[in-house]
Amino acid sequence: MDPFEGEISPGSIEYEPVSVKDVLVEMKDTAELLIDLSFSAILHQHHDLAREVLRLEERMDLLELRARMSLLMAARNPDDAERLAPVLGIVAATDQISDAAGDIAKILVEDAGLPDAMRTTLPEAIESLERTDVTETSTYAGRTLVDIDLESETGVRVITLRRGDEWILDPGPETVIEAGDVAFLRGTETDLGPVVETLTGEAYELPEPEPPAIADLERAIDTIVLMKDLSELAVDLAYSSVLFDSQDLAEEVRNLEIEVDALQSRFSAWALKAASEADDPVRIRGLMILASATEEISDAAIDISEGIFRQLDVHPVVQLAVQESDEIITRITVDPDSDLVGVEIVDGRLATDAGMSAIAIRRPDDGWLLIADDDAQLRAGDVLIAKGTRNAEESVQSLSQA
Repeated sequence: MDPFEGEISPGSIEYEPVSVKDVLVEMKDTAELLIDLSFSAILHQHHDLAREVLRLEERMDLLELRARMSLLMAARNPDDAERLAPVLGIVAATDQISDAAGDIAKILVEDAGLPDAMRTTLPEAIESLERTDVTETSTYAGRTLVDIDLESETGVRVITLRRGDEWILDPGPETVIEAGDVAFLRGTETDLGPVVETLTGEAYELPEPEPPAIADLERAIDTIVLMKDLSELAVDLAYSSVLFDSQDLAEEVRNLEIEVDALQSRFSAWALKAASEADDPVRIRGLMILASATEEISDAAIDISEGIFRQLDVHPVVQLAVQESDEIITRITVDPDSDLVGVEIVDGRLATDAGMSAIAIRRPDDGWLLIADDDAQLRAGDVLIAKGTRNAEESVQSLSQA
């Protein structure tokens, strides 16, 4: 029996005038959420979260159809077709991300096989996602997020709400949490426990899996986690390359895709070695599916940037869809004699007056270093991926040059 029989129906769709920008914004936000949910479901072996991914994947299919219909209606002449072709590519790539996330979720839903020790490789402080139902007796029900002040009080953020078939992808301060909502929370497992208990009225228990008994299996899982992080970064940079019409950022998307391909090859070697030692090698099958789907996400990032690679004009609707913002993502190369050599990165922020946050460093000899909230020190030759205001970006660029 299909595990979703009676829960999810394909639905029908007819053309209706809609804003292409709004559809693309929702597709972008949905794709990013799907990556988050699918990997969190796998890394924490969360079956309910995997089911939500398949719900959201179906919604993405409808969004893709709406976007294609609207774009076809918008093309009136060859010039329109040329400018809209990359937009169709972005739509297809976003749907490809959705399909890959669905494949990841099905590893759990269809019990394709995963090592029981999957969670033990994750650092204790890593943030995770939790899906929880809001009960009528919850003290949070009927209150706005600003009233609850959840993040300040607990360190946990409500990143999405599902209210029946409606998804609230980016809940704001005035969003009300209602009884019957399905809330998606982000935080460390230690912080999540009390919040989940307040929402559901039930005890929150953490599983205690056994650590990996096979060294090659642990290496394979570590490699998968790194592939996941680099693929997420590639998607983020791909959308930013379109927003800022940046060849530099698009080139880093290509570099990330190459690195993910290399990691997949390395992963395959570890996984095959682990299978030869495992009592139940079938349990490793899910890891192989996970690696393939993760590589597809990095491939999709390349497709999002295709218009930039081909130096096609960015259609205004795409720039609007990835949301104009004072905050930008930039690539900065550290010259050997520049003032950035030796600059500390503390809690993910550059120790300069510019006030930019570091996302990642591509180091000539060591590959990619993902910063997050970690500390690091810039070296000559580093390629820094950073986020901040345009004024801050100009200040850091000036420091990077000899």
